Amino acid sequence: MKQERRHRYVTEEPHIPFDCTVLYEDERIIVVDKPHFLATTPRGMWYRETALIRLRQTYGEPDIIPAHRLDRLTAGIVVFVRDRASRGAYQLLFQNHLAVKTYECLAPLRPIGRPCFGTIRKLEPPRPFPLERRSRIVKQRGILQAYEEPGTPNAETLIERVGLGHMDRTGYPLSGMDGRHMVARYVLHPRTGKTHQLRVHMNSLGLPIVGDDFYPRIIEHAYDDFSNPLELVARELEFDDPLTGEHRRFTSRIPLNEWLGEWR
Repeated sequence: MKQERRHRYVTEEPHIPFDCTVLYEDERIIVVDKPHFLATTPRGMWYRETALIRLRQTYGEPDIIPAHRLDRLTAGIVVFVRDRASRGAYQLLFQNHLAVKTYECLAPLRPIGRPCFGTIRKLEPPRPFPLERRSRIVKQRGILQAYEEPGTPNAETLIERVGLGHMDRTGYPLSGMDGRHMVARYVLHPRTGKTHQLRVHMNSLGLPIVGDDFYPRIIEHAYDDFSNPLELVARELEFDDPLTGEHRRFTSRIPLNEWLGEWR
């Protein structure tokens, strides 16, 4: 068995008190429902408290690797490959955008704003949603936030609004209907895979995702503060298995914040 690479911050990691649930496994892949706050792979101060290292330790298989990744703050479906000979096939599936991803998020309920760059195309005018958002997104190494700039679009997202709810600043439902703190459930269909794409696109419309501590501005939290999750879940993942041809569909069971209330 290969020895795990040592990491200088292992002893300083806070425990992530959420389980990474296995939804499916066979001799080639393991599909998990990753919780908020758990990184997909080691990065920065996180090593043992990551989905990858947890799986390697649980199965005793040091060759497990991810076929793709989710941000640490984003919850939902992630596919890991356990068979060395199958790595390339599953990684190419995601690199070539052959897997269909569907996300859900909570964001403000208000008219969309006019972004500085890129385009908006309403798909069922005059209704504001669904819409197609296209822009050029750039993420520089060492800078936490991605940003949009003029130029040929390299990021595209289809955005739907599918449910309403309301809350106050403490997360409890509001009885009033003034709309100041109302939120809605949005379904997001990324057609490209740029870093922070969904968060950037929602923020550019004046609809930052609830719990986002990067957009529109950086908000610092303690590493062991798990009280305010990013309300973004990779809800569904569909693809034709590159080795068997079997159509696969996986659905995350992680709920959006339960204080949202009833849909209307």
